[in-house]
Amino acid sequence: MSERRSIGPVDTMWLNMDRPSNLMVIDGVMWFDETIDWERLGPLIQHRLIDRYPVFSQRPVAASIPFGMPQWEDDPDFDLSRHLRRVTLPAPGDEDALQRYVENRMSVPFDRAHPMWEFLLVEGYSSGCALVSRFHHSLADGMALSQVLLSLTNASPGGDVEELEAQESSSRRSRGVVGAVRALRDTGTQTVRDGLHAISLLPELANPSRAMDVLELGWRTGQVADTLLLGHNPENLFSGEPGVDKRAVWSGPRAVRDVKRVSRLTGATVNDVLVAAVSGAVNAYLRDRGVDPLDLTTMIPVNVRPPDQPLPRELGNKFALVYLKMPTGVRAPLERVAESKRRMDWIKVSPEAFITFGLNKVIGRMEPHLSNSIVNFFSNKAIGVTTNVVGPQSQRYVAGVPIAGAVSWVPGSGRQTLGVCIFSLAGSVRVGFKVDAAMVPDVEKLVQAFDEDLDQLLRIAASAS
Repeated sequence: MSERRSIGPVDTMWLNMDRPSNLMVIDGVMWFDETIDWERLGPLIQHRLIDRYPVFSQRPVAASIPFGMPQWEDDPDFDLSRHLRRVTLPAPGDEDALQRYVENRMSVPFDRAHPMWEFLLVEGYSSGCALVSRFHHSLADGMALSQVLLSLTNASPGGDVEELEAQESSSRRSRGVVGAVRALRDTGTQTVRDGLHAISLLPELANPSRAMDVLELGWRTGQVADTLLLGHNPENLFSGEPGVDKRAVWSGPRAVRDVKRVSRLTGATVNDVLVAAVSGAVNAYLRDRGVDPLDLTTMIPVNVRPPDQPLPRELGNKFALVYLKMPTGVRAPLERVAESKRRMDWIKVSPEAFITFGLNKVIGRMEPHLSNSIVNFFSNKAIGVTTNVVGPQSQRYVAGVPIAGAVSWVPGSGRQTLGVCIFSLAGSVRVGFKVDAAMVPDVEKLVQAFDEDLDQLLRIAASAS
C-alpha cells in the first residue's frame, strides 16, 4: 500500500505558489574538468538521496478529506531514469552555452504526477561535464537542499565506492545504520552552513540577556511589524511584471582568503563584504542606465532549524525570509561595507525571522488563492532574494571527479525579478545572478560591475596592509 503523509503548512504554501513567470524551483549547477561515469552517478543518487529521504520518491496529491492539507504519496510509477538524464551541450560547449542551457531549464515546470526534482548530466561541456540540479521548493528549503546536494560529494575520489561496497556486505537493516552514520560524518550535514549564520540566531534570540532586553525586543518587534505592513520598494528598473524567460549567469572564482582581507580591514563578515559588492553592482547598473541609485530591498533566508542537528528524513521548509534594505544607493565602497554590516547585524538580533516563519504557517493553511495573494503582498516589497551558501572549504568529489565550480539560485515570487546567490566551495566564492530576461536583458553588466566593485575593495585592503 502506498505511504501517505500530510504536507506541512509551510511546504504547502510553496507548493501553491508556482506560476509560469516564477516557478518555485531551486536551480543549481556544478561543473567538472573531467567526465563523470554515468554508471556510477545513478547508484550515488539512489543511495544518498532517494534511500535517505522519502520525499524524493513521492508526489503531491490533494487532501483525502474536505479542507484537509495535501499529502505526499509514494509514486507508484517511480523510475529513476525520469529524474536523472544525460544530455549533450550544444557547440561550442563553453560557459555561455552552459549558462543558456541552465536558464532554459529554469522555465520548465515539473509534472506533479511524479516527484518534483531532476538531475541532468550535461556532457560536452569544455573538457568535462556539468551536473544541473532542480528541486521544487515544497520538498525543502534551499539551505536544507544545499546540504542534500552536497551530501553527494566526498572528501576523496573513492568515498562513494567504499561506502557502497561496505553496504553490499551488510544486511538490509545494517545498511541503513551505516548510511546514516556516514551521512553525518562525511557529507553535507556537518559541512554546510548558510552564510547568514542563521543557526546562531536561535540561542541569541532565546536569551534576551545576550541579545537585547525585553523592552528593546518589543521595540524591534514594532519595527518589524511596520516593515512587514507598510514597507515598500520605490519604483525602479527591476520593477514590473516578470515574464517566463530567465537569464542565469555567474561570476568567476574569487579566493575566500582575499575577501577576508577586506573583512579584517572593516570588521565585517565575508558575507557583509560580498553583499556590499552585490549592492555596488546594482548601484553601477542603475547609473549605467541613467538612473539615480537608491536603496532597494531584497529578501534573505534565515534558518530556524534547531542548531547542530542532522536533517530529518522528511526534510521540509524550516526557514524564514526577512527583508534587507541593501545599500545600493551608497556609492563609496567602504561605506557600503559598513552599511551592509550594520543592517545585517540588526537582522541577527531581530525577531523578524520568527514572526515571518509563524506567519508562513498560517498562510499555508489558507485557501490557495488567498494564500498566494498574501504572499504576493509581502513578496512585492522586495526586488528578489539574496542567499549565501557556504559549502566545504576543501576539495570535494562527485563520483570520483573533483568539482571545478558550483552555483545555485533560489526562486523569486510575486513580481520579484533579481535573485542572487553567493556560493563558496573549496576556498573559492562565486556569485550567481538570476534575472527576468525582458527586464534585465544585459545581466552580464551586473557580473562585470560586481567584479569591478570587489576589485576596488581588494585594492583598498591591499593598500592598507
